[in-house]
Amino acid sequence: MPSLTAPPSLLPLYLKAAATGPLHRGGDSLPDSVYTLSDQRIDPAHLAAFQQVCGYRTSDVLPPTYLHILAFPLSVALMTEREFPFPMVGMVHVANSITLARAVRSAEQVSFTVRAADLRPHPAGRQFDLLAEATVDGEVVWTSRSTYLRRGKSTEKKDDAKRAELEPQQGAVSVLRVPGDIGRRYGGVSGDRNPIHLHNLTAKAFGFPSAIAHGMWLKARTLAALEGRLPDAYTAEVAFKLPVLLPATLSVSAAQQDDGWSLDVRGAKSGKPHLAGSVTVPAAPTSTPKDKAAATKKAPAKRAPRKKTA
Repeated sequence: MPSLTAPPSLLPLYLKAAATGPLHRGGDSLPDSVYTLSDQRIDPAHLAAFQQVCGYRTSDVLPPTYLHILAFPLSVALMTEREFPFPMVGMVHVANSITLARAVRSAEQVSFTVRAADLRPHPAGRQFDLLAEATVDGEVVWTSRSTYLRRGKSTEKKDDAKRAELEPQQGAVSVLRVPGDIGRRYGGVSGDRNPIHLHNLTAKAFGFPSAIAHGMWLKARTLAALEGRLPDAYTAEVAFKLPVLLPATLSVSAAQQDDGWSLDVRGAKSGKPHLAGSVTVPAAPTSTPKDKAAATKKAPAKRAPRKKTA
């Protein structure tokens, strides 16, 4: 179990991933390593920069996706291990689920653990999950599951059925204009400087017509639109669809449901899907008959004081 007191630097890890990619020739198991990072102090300036890039108000409350970028270097360290079955270059981040148990504030020290789990077939190759957990003084305050796809041969048959037509977006719909430099700006605060997000030229080297937005930036920006309406505890689960080519204009919808919100992000003109998901709020605990009886039990009436007579 690699135990760290400071997050590993991402640049050397990216260079390692590029240099050792051919050594990862597949396999049927994931390493059982568990990376830990203890008692991390939050840098208020870094937090404020993240909040600004992702559309949050400046506050001492950590956005749930901020904890993701703090745990991300551990995920990269794990994926660059010699025993990891796939090269990190070419991996596709297809989904992310975050559960926030309570609000986490910048004055708190946060510890992290990261491990890999559930290698499984997918019609386009194979998938696995990276599981992260954040604790404060031993209390679990945040968990995350990031699902990655490694394209290749698969034992699962592809579904040749045509995709169903998308229903119209529901709920409140807003227009979001995404600047062409958002990949560089988010990469600067998150440390995720994957070339496909930085410049058109470097993105084209990997087969994209232009730079693309980070999926986790898009999730953060979508959740920021609900700031002030979400409770302290919830689960935000999204699937990343087609990449957002930069610059872009997006249509972001959030429809309130019985247990939270549905999320839907599409191209404003094309209607192509970019993100779909939900925010689920835990149900309030139900009262027992005993609790109800105690709540409705009347306190004994107070006797009025006697009047004094002359």
